[in-house]
Amino acid sequence: MSFDALAAAMAESDEGPMDSIPYARLLGARYRIEGDDVILTAAYSKSLIGSPTPPRLHGGAVAGLMEIAATAQVIHALREEEELPDLKPVDVTVDYLRAGQPEDTFAQARIVRMGRRVANVNVEAWQGERDRPIAAAHMNIMLKR
Repeated sequence: MSFDALAAAMAESDEGPMDSIPYARLLGARYRIEGDDVILTAAYSKSLIGSPTPPRLHGGAVAGLMEIAATAQVIHALREEEELPDLKPVDVTVDYLRAGQPEDTFAQARIVRMGRRVANVNVEAWQGERDRPIAAAHMNIMLKR
């Protein structure tokens, strides 16, 4: 998948929808750039519920949001390059720390190391209180140049 449309949108505006990525569109994801950081928001929707009683977010929705956050952070970090490499997650580990409530969810990634071929990225997802994450992830994203 090419992320050129998202890279172009992020270059033009510090915030906006992520409609160029189909799964991000399904999540209602939006990005906001604050300096070197990209913060994603997934708007709550009943379609994201995995457990109806009590209502809890589906783990796949949370993991998907974190994967998109990691990808967006790598795109932002590579914004000065002439051509964006193809990005492909090759290893994803998700730790679910608490149940996701039926409310907006946020995610932010931090690049641990950016190599020539692989970016190592940590991501946290939270609701309400940022210091109480609902999930954490570590991802390796291949940079195919």
